[in-house]
Amino acid sequence: MDLNLLLENLTNPALLYFILGIIAVYLKSDLEIPNNSSKFISLYLLFAIGFKGGQELSHETINSEVIWSMLFGISIAIIIPLYTFFILKRKLNVYDAGAIAAAYGSISAVTFVTAVSYLEMHQLSLHGYMVAIMALMESPAIIIGLVLISVFNKEKTQKINKLEILGHSFTNGSVLLILGSLVIGFLANAKQAQGIQPFTNDLFKGFLAIFLLDMGITSGKKLKSFFEHGWFPFAFALLIPLVNGSVFAWLSGFVTDDISNRFIFSILAASASYIAVPAAMKITVPKANPGLFLPMALAITFPVNITIGMPIYFYIVQHF
Repeated sequence: MDLNLLLENLTNPALLYFILGIIAVYLKSDLEIPNNSSKFISLYLLFAIGFKGGQELSHETINSEVIWSMLFGISIAIIIPLYTFFILKRKLNVYDAGAIAAAYGSISAVTFVTAVSYLEMHQLSLHGYMVAIMALMESPAIIIGLVLISVFNKEKTQKINKLEILGHSFTNGSVLLILGSLVIGFLANAKQAQGIQPFTNDLFKGFLAIFLLDMGITSGKKLKSFFEHGWFPFAFALLIPLVNGSVFAWLSGFVTDDISNRFIFSILAASASYIAVPAAMKITVPKANPGLFLPMALAITFPVNITIGMPIYFYIVQHF
């Protein structure tokens, strides 16, 4: 059954467009997405993710378990980029280390959806507020990544004010948009929100496909650097998700007894973002190489989580 899930996700149109972008580069095609259009699509994805998360949160009854679960999710999104950055910095430059750390601290919505299917196979259902927690985990990882890049950037010419960096990270356009959209989605009247639902929901997959086509073209141009770093990117993308998923699958037991929630927490910790973080880094840190972090997240971490990771995490939440 895990193989069926893998095949289903590997034939996802958005992923296939990413592959098309890489192929276009190697065929020396003149296919490209105009810069202004590319930036608009990046901003749209951040807007839609934030708004949908806020809407999900507005439908939930807030109790102590929901609050603790939110804090736990945010903690995952802060801890993972903090420790992975220093592992990555040993082999990579500060821009790539920060971008990859942010990607692995953030989440993959497609892996999340696959995890929901996995739960349904085991006659378990998802709690709605976990969708909001997924959206909440996007921005802390981006903020931590930007702060780490700013603090450890050797090209800086003046003394760093850490509070100023933190402030800039929160007011960064990408972060402000996803956080602001989350708040607006939460506050928006449900009837009024339906008016923009076709834009935030129905168009999302189409824009995601074009975004990944653009990322495929960008990655294809820089993919050579992935192999220049030898075994390290492959080993990191293979092992770190399994470590993160297993550790947080166990730690989630201190927050909730619900098997479904614990499994979803493990998936959120194990997955790597290939939508929100690349969209933010494309705008904010153009020196970060998508030819590294996108193949790591898409080509290695994603299939590893679906085939190997999910059975491991599910076993841990059931028995520990």
